[in-house]
Amino acid sequence: MNLEVNIENWPVAAWEELAERAAQVASSVAAELANPRLHVSLLFTSDEEVHALNRDWRERDKPTNVLSFPMLERECLQKLSPEGPPELLGDIAMAYETCAREAAEKGIALEDHAAHLIIHGLLHLAGLDHEISTADAVQMEALETKALALMGITDPYGDRETDGEN
Repeated sequence: MNLEVNIENWPVAAWEELAERAAQVASSVAAELANPRLHVSLLFTSDEEVHALNRDWRERDKPTNVLSFPMLERECLQKLSPEGPPELLGDIAMAYETCAREAAEKGIALEDHAAHLIIHGLLHLAGLDHEISTADAVQMEALETKALALMGITDPYGDRETDGEN
């Protein structure tokens, strides 16, 4: 998978390198993401921009931490040959202020939270969705946890009670 990373309104840090590493581990836990034809656009931006995207495309009038806009259906992605022209998997946008606030509330590094959200967004682009059912949420969270462990990042769901709730 190839990433095109654009950084607006985030503090100076190694965001592009973090995104590349997150994409690499996401590809190792979700094989369909490992296709060399895939291209993803990742935008590190502001709450204001994500709020506008969320309002205009999802009819939710508020900012959120990460938005994913898939361009391929999961079935098409799973059948996509590694040979051929580039294919746009989709776009991801991350809101700095929301991400920073959430990281502070969780007492974790912004970089760790951003890595989690990048992986989360990539899994959404691969057609996984935690809002469909509890089983889908458990599957997606397990992949996120596995990918984050490969980066040396603690399980973000580890402090939640295991009662089957999201």
